[in-house]
Amino acid sequence: MKILFNVLVIFFLLLAFVPVFRRFMFHLLVGRQLVKEQKRQAKAYEQKTKAGIRVDVVPPDANQSRFRGGEYVDYEEVK
Repeated sequence: MKILFNVLVIFFLLLAFVPVFRRFMFHLLVGRQLVKEQKRQAKAYEQKTKAGIRVDVVPPDANQSRFRGGEYVDYEEVK
């Protein structure tokens, strides 16, 4: 039991005070999943940008604006 306790204490001391060991443990636990997710997101973005936007039909009134003017409403400035 004492050996297990000593091993755990040494492990936590290494984790707390040795940055290289901390980075290595982080890479083992989380790093691989991050790399996989980044690759998956990059692939999805690539596919999305390749698809682009296609316009099949342009309506005949596309150049004319629907706004032809309108009524004006008087207002009072409130101070």
